[in-house]
Amino acid sequence: MVNNKTQAIQPRINFTDPAFSGIIKAMYGLEGPLRNSGLEPTLRELVKTRASQINGCAYCIDMHTKDARAQGETEQRLYALNAWRETPFYTERERAALEWTEQLTLIADKGVPDELYERMKEHFSEAEIAHLTLAVVQINGWNRIAISFRAPTGSYQPAQDQPAAATASA
Repeated sequence: MVNNKTQAIQPRINFTDPAFSGIIKAMYGLEGPLRNSGLEPTLRELVKTRASQINGCAYCIDMHTKDARAQGETEQRLYALNAWRETPFYTERERAALEWTEQLTLIADKGVPDELYERMKEHFSEAEIAHLTLAVVQINGWNRIAISFRAPTGSYQPAQDQPAAATASA
């Protein structure tokens, strides 16, 4: 029997409370190098969304799919993201980044195989690989904060001054 009742999830800690400002400031501090990394904004949002899907972080999925749309990402690519291997919608560069994201998010399973790193070098410079790794580390950290403290899902809105990128290529 299916239980159709929805249960309100109560936040445990309001991590935006000024008492936790040092923690949040440190996490936001990781965003600066990423914005100046040269990595495409839509690629960064795909990476953040994919890691959040793996980790089951509803708050971050909501946030990063909204941010991706604001950057010009398509609905089709967002809907198919959890099955990216089975679709033609992503570039080889994006595929490498998504595989890197999955491997780092699930690093305890197999580490990071040399073959994957070699594929990454075909599409990214060493600096880009380092920045992409930081993006994965950052979103995994945010996922753990949002899930642990039960961040309320659904109310996030992208900044109005966020520049919209050209629609991502399929």
